[in-house]
Amino acid sequence: MPPLSPIEPSKILEKIQSVNVKKISFEIKKLQLPIGVAGTFGVIHHPGAALAVPIKENGNIIILRQYRFAVSRRILEFPAGTLEKNEDPLGSIKRELQEETGHKATQWDPLGVMLPCPGYSDEIIHLFLARGIQHLRSQPAGDEDEDIEVLEMSPQELENAIKNGNEALDGKSVTAWYRACQFLKN
Repeated sequence: MPPLSPIEPSKILEKIQSVNVKKISFEIKKLQLPIGVAGTFGVIHHPGAALAVPIKENGNIIILRQYRFAVSRRILEFPAGTLEKNEDPLGSIKRELQEETGHKATQWDPLGVMLPCPGYSDEIIHLFLARGIQHLRSQPAGDEDEDIEVLEMSPQELENAIKNGNEALDGKSVTAWYRACQFLKN
């Protein structure tokens, strides 16, 4: 995958407020943008995340139905997790795949990165294709606040879920699926 475009930082004129919660922070700053315009902006600083599209030998996909408090519902999404401090994205997603699904993978292919909410967050999600899926004898403990149902779907079932809108999916999962399909065509 080609690298992202170069960073063009804004000039910080004033730090107004900052709130830290778990691994993320929300900051309000007065900035001067590269085009010269000044204004007050809020940004969520995020340490980044990693996501896997796990595809089994039979072609089926492992996907999660997970409760998300911000939208008060369960959504379909691929296994993913926030990076720990100084954690390698591949190491992170290998851990998350085991904790969230009870599986591991022997083959990992990078699918690039995505910026899920660049209008208000600096989060970068590293996407991976996971193959050579093996079920673990015992599943490592995950986060106590996770409410996850592990599902197996055929590619057509996932395509139907995306097309018909009967299941809520998040954007990172749709993007990762699109990239995985492009990778597998080559």
